[in-house]
Amino acid sequence: MSFSVSHHLLLCATSCNGACCDPSIGLATWTRLKRILKDFDLENLERPGGVVLRSKVDCLRICSDGPILLIWPDGIWYGGVTPERVDVIVREHLIGRTPIEKWILRRTPQAQ
Repeated sequence: MSFSVSHHLLLCATSCNGACCDPSIGLATWTRLKRILKDFDLENLERPGGVVLRSKVDCLRICSDGPILLIWPDGIWYGGVTPERVDVIVREHLIGRTPIEKWILRRTPQAQ
């Protein structure tokens, strides 16, 4: 089966033993991220705009301001991501194509 990928979301939600964020917030954010992607049918492999992939990762090596959400290929790193913020990020950034500047920690766009 062939499909295209719109975005890949990497959520650092395990907190490096609590050094970066509260593990309960990381887990709640991961749970909410899975739900909202399903609610908007963004994980559909046949989606015309491409599927949105998600991965829960152990560490993105920022180690502050977590949970951290990295969105590829945009190279946008969001900090302090909560279940409430992840809703807004999916709606405004992924669907609306407008990054939320006040929550961005850094940008690492792909080289063209």
